[in-house]
Amino acid sequence: MTDTPSPDSDTKHSEMLDVPPELGFDEAATANRFLIIGDHANLWFEGGSDALIVSFDNLATIDEGWPRGPWLHHRLAPLGYSILGVQSHAKDWFRQPSAPAMLRALEERGFFRRFRRVIMIGASMGGFAALNFAPLIPDARVLAFSAQSSMNKTIAPFEARFPFAVRKSNWETVPFLDAAAAVPYIRKAVLLYDPYTPEDRAHAARMTGPNVQHVHLSHATHEAIRVVLKAGALAALLSDMIDQDAVGTAFFAKFRARRSVSKWQRAILANAAARGRPRLVLLAADAILRAGNGMPDEDLTFARRARRTAGNLVNPD
Repeated sequence: MTDTPSPDSDTKHSEMLDVPPELGFDEAATANRFLIIGDHANLWFEGGSDALIVSFDNLATIDEGWPRGPWLHHRLAPLGYSILGVQSHAKDWFRQPSAPAMLRALEERGFFRRFRRVIMIGASMGGFAALNFAPLIPDARVLAFSAQSSMNKTIAPFEARFPFAVRKSNWETVPFLDAAAAVPYIRKAVLLYDPYTPEDRAHAARMTGPNVQHVHLSHATHEAIRVVLKAGALAALLSDMIDQDAVGTAFFAKFRARRSVSKWQRAILANAAARGRPRLVLLAADAILRAGNGMPDEDLTFARRARRTAGNLVNPD
């Protein structure tokens, strides 16, 4: 099983990137652009507004090689936000000394005090890192998509995904072993996940508290961030967090567009079938086919196939 594919896969083309100057921490603290290269991680900063989005790599972004911009950079830059990319050199869930030490070094030099609001964002592996490292930055908020709480087998015995990457990283020693331990020290954490994905639901259940908002993105799969992006809801999500300190009506209004997203459509059909609800499959497939009127036939083959299978169950003769 793979991690969340990168929504910014075009960042792998180095010829499209304007790599910032490589600076030390003292210079970087007041610079408008910088790249800091560490032993196990990099920090890539692009200045913008007084709201800072700190984004973290996931497993898929590592495959893009180097140089690559911060995760979500091409989605965030048009919105005008400042962006700090925390970029791992390996598929290690940031279970390494460089990333936290580098964030601490920037914090000690006053870098984060330049911003009115700091939002840390990541998906899957990146969500784990955003939650774990948020307490390093006073008053930082977190948007974590489909985040793991830990990959330690004792802490999270229900988690068996990503076996190769997990074996290659350290899941025995502290600190930053369990994101659930960091949650009480985060000003506000928002967990966005598909409750129909059992592992993501189980991880989220370990991370609760008065400062935690659980947002169910039903039928969005482990790749919930992709459904949010395809639905055009990222800008509203960030605006809600920056202005209201919670995910609210603006996001949910935009997220209605998920109904036209193929990944969501496929998942709702698969989930209804798995629950033994063929009549629901028929209703959903018919709605998808109506909404897709005029689309190429091959783009709707999955819905026709699901409808045919469900129809045979409802009317076996």
